[in-house]
Amino acid sequence: MNKLKDATSPYLLQHADNPVHWFEWGEEAFAEARRRDVPLLISVGYSACHWCHVMAHESFEDEGTAALMNEHFVNVKVDREERPDVDAVYMTATQAMTGHGGWPMTVFATPEGHPFYTGTYFPRPQFQRLLAGVSNAWNGDREAVLTQSSKIVEALGGRSSLPPGPLPTPETLTQAVRSLASSFDPARGGFGGAPKFPPSMALEFLLRYGAAGGPEAETAVSMAGRTLEAMARGGIYDQLGGGFARYSVDAEWVVPHFEKMLYDNALLLRVYAHWWRSTGSELGRRVALETASFLLAEMRTPEGGFASALDADSEGVEGKFYAWTVDELQEILGEDDGDWAAGVFEVTGFGTFEHGTSVLQLLSGPDDPERFERVRSALLAARSRRVRPGRDDKVVAAWNGLAIAALAETGALFDRPDLVEAARAAAVLLDEVHTRGADEAGAEAGGTGVRLLRTSRDGRAGGNAGVLEDYADLAEGLLALYGVTGEARWFHRAGALLETVLAHFSDGSGGFFDTADDAERLFQRPQDPTDNATPSGQFAAAGALLSYAALTGSARHREAAEAALGTVSVLAAQHARFAGWGLAVAQAAVSGPVEVAVVGPVDDPATAALHRTALRSPVPGLVVALGEPGSPGVSGVPLLDGRGLVDGSPAAYVCRGFTCRMPVTTPAALEIELVS
Repeated sequence: MNKLKDATSPYLLQHADNPVHWFEWGEEAFAEARRRDVPLLISVGYSACHWCHVMAHESFEDEGTAALMNEHFVNVKVDREERPDVDAVYMTATQAMTGHGGWPMTVFATPEGHPFYTGTYFPRPQFQRLLAGVSNAWNGDREAVLTQSSKIVEALGGRSSLPPGPLPTPETLTQAVRSLASSFDPARGGFGGAPKFPPSMALEFLLRYGAAGGPEAETAVSMAGRTLEAMARGGIYDQLGGGFARYSVDAEWVVPHFEKMLYDNALLLRVYAHWWRSTGSELGRRVALETASFLLAEMRTPEGGFASALDADSEGVEGKFYAWTVDELQEILGEDDGDWAAGVFEVTGFGTFEHGTSVLQLLSGPDDPERFERVRSALLAARSRRVRPGRDDKVVAAWNGLAIAALAETGALFDRPDLVEAARAAAVLLDEVHTRGADEAGAEAGGTGVRLLRTSRDGRAGGNAGVLEDYADLAEGLLALYGVTGEARWFHRAGALLETVLAHFSDGSGGFFDTADDAERLFQRPQDPTDNATPSGQFAAAGALLSYAALTGSARHREAAEAALGTVSVLAAQHARFAGWGLAVAQAAVSGPVEVAVVGPVDDPATAALHRTALRSPVPGLVVALGEPGSPGVSGVPLLDGRGLVDGSPAAYVCRGFTCRMPVTTPAALEIELVS
């Protein structure tokens, strides 16, 4: 009766051998619950979730607990990364009913999917009592249960999104910087106390605000730099292999929750590269390149996409792969180098983590760089012989869109064509495996037929429809890839994705729902404009729409972007941390954004020099179009229309609102135009 053996989700497959009679989310489960006249027990989690593993070992692998579940419920296992819409509506209910949320999420619902009791992790004895209690209530006081369910659905159905406000102004953005400063931790970086999550989107806003030269520019750049340095030197960053863990359990960035997520690393890769671009930080350069190498080495799939996550656990123990003792360092490196490495990496006899182990930190630069590289290489080689954490190798469209943007821009900034090629390969996979509907011709014509599937695995698409963040983040990534490569294919595909966003996700009031108008109907249509671990779908859509408008001159796309940014004005004063990406996009809108058309033969060094200069500009939200006049490859990119060579030489046109200054032909002249 366990129906997970044919699932594509690695998380669901982890439960395929449970004695629980699991169903996947879908009509089959609902029909079975109606047939048996029993409630649904919906368990939501994801593969890298530590407490999901704990509850699985304690309860779902236990024959006695499974027997209770099977007798009294139809049990549904949901991968929140495959079905963010299902996760969102039940998380809203869980938070409303309990005051908190988290994973694993445990929901008891009617056969129609309407929740009546929710929670998160339950230890096995408490969970068994809960199973009995819910079953007794369902069979003995059905009317009260259904009344409770109806009240919950009615209350949640009446919840509205944030009210729209005016387009943010420069004053709004300055107010947001001051709001962020009020919760900033000057000693340790970041905002607030423990636990600390990487504030990727807020950092991107602060860097853009600083580059724009607002009244609080110095404060903005200082907060961003302090946080980026503290994270890079702390235990949240993998000092041996690169890449960031999900969050720090303490306020000092020392001990992470060890799972590594694609979305965190894509967002942080981009912001560290932008930190270098804005300030020249050598630490920013190193961390960006190491994180990019981590993505290619650890997260890339054979098909060219990027896997979702690395687990926090190995051998059933959280962090075992990453933690060290002094004795282990000495055994691998010898006593002299071992003691030196312990000092460099803050490994102590007492330990900074559990059981006397320490998480590696690098609080200052080593006094002997050559020795450091030798020691680090030896430790990395030794670690590679440990049992590795599990990998969730499904490809999520939205998170791959974030990775495409980050890798394309990082490759361009640091002259790493291999990173650009990795971004291109991921884009090809998303285009060929995840995309349905419009062909290239339809995309160029602006058709709305293109649809996305959210996930794939082993080159095979899953059956779940893309949500707003999938369309928006992928469009963002494809526009960044176009700006780096000049390959118009990606520009056109981004335009087709955005047409679908406008046609099927709009809420009619300037915002966007998180699911399409023809998606599966849940008891509530999810809509959340605020950032979480990733940019909100609404703010991501605003950013992609704004960039597309800058490349096309489309007033329709510009107006849609500005309308979607209205909630930023509502959030900026008191909740700026939950609107970081919206603030970053708003900064680009306030600054223009600046448009640069670079025209010339793509193999001409003079064209490449102008292109490189444009891409290395920190001007907020700058968009770049690249092409050779008359080339079929630039067809349909309006910013290039009518832009020709100057006296036979490659040229760059700097524009705002499609009004361009006189073209320039040298990098030095282009730099002046970009800042004037």
